[in-house]
Amino acid sequence: MPSGEPTIFVGDKIPAGKFPYVPYTPELDDHTACGIPNTLSTDAWAGKKVVIFAVPGAFTPTCHINHLPPYIQKYDEFKAKGVDVIAVIAANDPFVMSGWARVEGLKDKILALSDINAEWSAGLGLSLDLSHRGFGTRTARYAMILDDLVVKYVKVEPVGTGVTVSGADAVLAAL
Repeated sequence: MPSGEPTIFVGDKIPAGKFPYVPYTPELDDHTACGIPNTLSTDAWAGKKVVIFAVPGAFTPTCHINHLPPYIQKYDEFKAKGVDVIAVIAANDPFVMSGWARVEGLKDKILALSDINAEWSAGLGLSLDLSHRGFGTRTARYAMILDDLVVKYVKVEPVGTGVTVSGADAVLAAL
């Protein structure tokens, strides 16, 4: 069940946020390495065109099979449309997000960012209470296009509907 209605809209500037993540390094290709978490601030996106898509959880069926893979498959199409940064966000910890990124082969193409306790997403009205399933508070399934920190596209999937408005094809069409 969603926590509420989105409170971020096209034309709004995104609020400041900080996301722990494990940046890709070639050492991570050895799956016994864990990497060291860093923090990415939304300030790093100033002056850039950014695509963000959020998933309820790394390795969960819809996220793992239907949501993330088309973004990596269409990476060159996003770059051709002037996208500087693509980031996937979930409430999982940075080590889980890094593991998922490695399994999916993201390398340094797509950032796998942790929105701990879905705090940043909750501030946008884009969190999801999955406590009834034992998952706690998660990010809703949504996508945003930012241009110099200003929202140009924001769509959230109705719960249980799969991937449509937040999928790679919908976002590419909106660019």
